[in-house]
Amino acid sequence: MNELLRWTGLRWKCLRWIGLLALTAMEGVSPDQESVGSGTKRSSASSGSRSRNCKEFLHRFVDSGMLTAQLEDWFESISSESEPKKPAFDVPFEMIELQKFDYALEGISFQQVIRMPNSVYASTSDAVEATAYLAIEDFLHAGAKGLWEAFWNQDGPMPFSVACLYNENLKFYQAEKAVADGKLGGLCATGLLLTNPRHPRGRWDHILELSLLRPDIRNFSMDSDGQLSLSVLGEALFYAIRVLLSRSLSRMNYSQSSNSVFILLVDSQYGGVVKVEGDVNKMVFDANNVYECAAEWITNHSRIAVSSIDRIWNKVGNANWGDVGALQVLFATFHCIVQFAGFPKHSVEDLAADHGPRLQARRTERQLGNSRANGNGLYRFQQRSVSPEIVEVQDDSAKIETKQLMKLEVGSVLWLEDSNWQKGYHISQVLNNNEHPYYIASPVEEPQKSFFLYVGSHPSQLEPAWEDMNLWYQVQRQTKILTIMKQKGLSSKYLPQLSASGRIIHPGHCQKPSSGGNCDHPWCGTPILVTSPVGETVAHMISEARFGMEDAIRCCHDCLSALSTATSAGIRHGDIRPENVICVRSAEKQPYFVLIGWGRAILDDRDRPSMNLHFSSTYALQEGKLCSASDAESLVYMLYISCGGVLPDLDSVEGALQWRETYWSRRLIQQKLGEASTVLKAFADYVDSLCGTPYPMDYDIWLRRLRRNINEDDSGKEIDTSG
Repeated sequence: MNELLRWTGLRWKCLRWIGLLALTAMEGVSPDQESVGSGTKRSSASSGSRSRNCKEFLHRFVDSGMLTAQLEDWFESISSESEPKKPAFDVPFEMIELQKFDYALEGISFQQVIRMPNSVYASTSDAVEATAYLAIEDFLHAGAKGLWEAFWNQDGPMPFSVACLYNENLKFYQAEKAVADGKLGGLCATGLLLTNPRHPRGRWDHILELSLLRPDIRNFSMDSDGQLSLSVLGEALFYAIRVLLSRSLSRMNYSQSSNSVFILLVDSQYGGVVKVEGDVNKMVFDANNVYECAAEWITNHSRIAVSSIDRIWNKVGNANWGDVGALQVLFATFHCIVQFAGFPKHSVEDLAADHGPRLQARRTERQLGNSRANGNGLYRFQQRSVSPEIVEVQDDSAKIETKQLMKLEVGSVLWLEDSNWQKGYHISQVLNNNEHPYYIASPVEEPQKSFFLYVGSHPSQLEPAWEDMNLWYQVQRQTKILTIMKQKGLSSKYLPQLSASGRIIHPGHCQKPSSGGNCDHPWCGTPILVTSPVGETVAHMISEARFGMEDAIRCCHDCLSALSTATSAGIRHGDIRPENVICVRSAEKQPYFVLIGWGRAILDDRDRPSMNLHFSSTYALQEGKLCSASDAESLVYMLYISCGGVLPDLDSVEGALQWRETYWSRRLIQQKLGEASTVLKAFADYVDSLCGTPYPMDYDIWLRRLRRNINEDDSGKEIDTSG
């Protein structure tokens, strides 16, 4: 009976489907098409409804004080969880980023700011406040114009303007006009906006950044622990949300980093930056509870970073373009311009790289090119003029050139001091990766073993050059990354291993002060990193035409295995190139490849990858960040040249992106890899499909495919199956 009922039910379903087919055939529409069409309509209607809800939400979201009141519990919780005397929020920019940006700005001349704020802010008169708004307009305009001409277009007009926001109607006015119209008391912010003649009073989706003028922000806006007060932070978050919501409703094409906004906090002398980042599509648009919904989004779906409050203007009102406070504001403006104009024609790295030559030119101009270093590491003047006012300084202790003193050769012995022990290393070989030297060394007590030895720059150099920043990444930062790998238990033969790290023990008596620091010896305090294993770089193998097709397959497998292991702990490499992959050989085992050079590794969103015109991924060049396939894309470029591909001469980010677009679209990279192996060609196709998307790499499937090809090509050779 049950079987009969089931059969009858199926029969009625079939008859119903046949009838529906006949009906829809008469109308010229298939059931599937009708279903898809209705689904599309529902999706479109849902999208339109959400847009209307967002507009209504934004229309009612007008009171910063209401939002601040909703954030009291959250702010108290954040403050209580932070350690005493430690900031509750991350900083938007690391000091190493600001230093690099400072180097890049050395050759940039910003406009002289004529209108300046009143340095004595005790008065709250309208005249003083008007002067401050005019000064902020000038500062933002001069900063944006200088950045635009230096990084994007020196000859073209700047596509941005500056205006003040009027609180009552949330429209923008020039500060002079607002003062003349008697609206000074209603001004609440100053904005940097896209210039649009059709909208002279500005649009919220055209805002690059907003600056809030708040009297004496350094003293009255900071609590006893140096934290930004809730009243100031709440207002900054209010304006940030309005900007993000306006962008989400805009028809303009933004970069993928447009889900972040910078709010500047300034007074007549000091300033800081608040960065708010998050996807506003995750916000619940309940028009009856706008402030509760906004507070919930801030608590659960946003990332907030707050900088220190530092000096922007000096006491007489001049802009200190090179101070940390001004650098933070300019760097925020730089990131805002990137969101609207795309990545610059000249990158920060390109301009910062000129720091060394500029420094040498200045020393030459001041006749310091051949001067020697005295005991304090300072350069002493030498008499090169007949003027009696210039006296040669006799310093018998400064007999040795610093470079000669720091030069390490084959046969040199370095002693390393860790917290608990000392160890000597005998240098057997001096190498160079086109940036700075590093060494192969053996422990004095175990001469049969070999390690890579990296020596950093002296920590107290008077004016460190750009090359010293590269050394910082190679030694100090790589030490941090390898230590994290070790702490997280990452183990792979394709990853470098941290053997030792510490400071150089220099010859002679160390006169280190009791209060800490270093003595006057050029080696005192210099950091050292020791890693294993040791091998030959792929760059050297390619230059000598010793990198074969079988090596390419094995190299791809081994590097992917290293990336897979590191990615499992949230670490990405960010600087894959032939100089950062070594081939390790031994008499007993088959050669294998190790991915080294982890100093530029990405741990979180604040880190920035190395910018290499030939090997950086497309997403890294466009956004300054890595996507899930970025390391694999860099690996493909390395394999491309190892298989005989030729890289063009590139001198700009635009040229690099155009080359990538042309070669990927014409499948020239896939064709070249296909000459070596079909699996490499397939891997390049897979990477091409993932570039710029949020989808994760499937390492396992490609490790299996590559392993099978190694087995086929190298029958009987040992294959590591841990990857």
